[in-house]
Formats: sequence, C-alpha cells, structure tokens
Amino acid sequence: MFESDKIKGIIFDYGGTIDSNGMHWAEVIWMAYQAEEVPVSKEIFRNAYVHGERTLGKNPIVKPHHTFLDMLRLKTDIQIEWLKAGDFIPEAYATPGLKQRLADWCYAYARKSIDTARPILEALSQKYPLVLVSNFYGNIESVLKDFHLDTYFKSIVESAVVGIRKPDPAIFGLGVKELSLPAETIVVIGDSHDKDIIPATSIGCKTIWLKSIGWSDYRGDESADLVITDFTELEQAFSL
Repeated sequence: MFESDKIKGIIFDYGGTIDSNGMHWAEVIWMAYQAEEVPVSKEIFRNAYVHGERTLGKNPIVKPHHTFLDMLRLKTDIQIEWLKAGDFIPEAYATPGLKQRLADWCYAYARKSIDTARPILEALSQKYPLVLVSNFYGNIESVLKDFHLDTYFKSIVESAVVGIRKPDPAIFGLGVKELSLPAETIVVIGDSHDKDIIPATSIGCKTIWLKSIGWSDYRGDESADLVITDFTELEQAFSL
C-alpha cells in the first residue's frame, strides 16, 4: 500500500524510467532496428546489445561531456560493427548512415518520453526533494542538461562516479544519505524490479515500480508498494 502523505523525499532511477516510460532500452533500440529493417533476428540483436553494453562498461569510451545522442551513436556503432564482424549483416549494409538513423530514432523516442515526464518532475520537485540514483557512464549530468532536467534533482548518485552499481543496495543507501531522511519516508521510483525495487525495499524504502517490457520475462510474483504502467500515473499517486 502506497501512502503519499507519508513520503518526504523521492529517489528516481533515470534510464528506462524517465527516458523511456518504463521500457527497457534494449526494446527501444530493437524497435529502431525494426523501423530501419535491419536484417537480424531479435536474438542476434540482443547479443549485439549485450556486447555493446559490456564494451562501454569496461572501457572509458563515454566521456563526461557526451550527450545522450552522442552515447546512442557510440552504442549503435559498436553494435553494428559487431554484427558486421560476425557476418550477421552484409558489410555494405553497415553504413555510417544506418548507425546515425538508429541513434536518431532512439533519441527522438527518448525526447518524447522526457517531454512527457518533465512537467511531472517539475511538479514533484516543488513538493519533495528529488535525488537521482542511476547506473550510468559518467555523463549523466550532460544528459540531464541536454534534456533540461538538471534543475530538478538536489543530488545525483551515478554508478560510474561512486563505484557502486545496482542492484547493490548500497547505491540506494547513498541516495538516502543525500536526502537526509529516514528510509521509510523515501520512495524509490524505477523500471527494474530486480535492480530498483528489490534493493530499495531491502534498505527500508517505499517503492513505485514503473512496469513495462523488461529485459527478461516476469515471473508473475513481483511486487512493490505501487505498480504503475505509465509515468503520468505519478500525477494521481502524488495528487499533483
């Protein structure tokens, strides 16, 4: 049971929550692949996606000044080059133009989601202190500034900066510390049940799960204090 009158502060996840309305980013990029008619199966695409994420996670390719569009271009470049190297797509198909179109499609998707989320974040920031806790590459501040979201959060806890990644509950503990409030008066809002909801619950926070299409199928027994399927439902949850 979620009771907004007992909430004093909010911790938001970023990727998959604010920028894609709960949709896992692999699913968003796959939609871009389909729109561009990239001739690969979803299974092969997911392998390319994992390769890209691991490459970016292990190497300092993303720089602090990179915007989200910059980052998407890096991701699609790594994915398409991997597909080409593995003979999953013809070499002639793996053009700079394709990579750019994929990145642009995804950026437009993110911008649309963020344009919907922005006024809700603004309204929430006027009622509660907001902290962002995100698994990101060290450039989250540039991303927030590009999307005009940088004024809503009193603090940012970014995995690449603090050296802790979700689902480690310690990263949410840092968010609680930034709010200087008892955990039971804080609600964590995120799209990943495993990486957001479970660890936040384990340290005593309340939770709102923005449930959409995830990386894996759901078991069916997942729970949170409140489950929503659209970011705009936060307006009713907090009586905005």
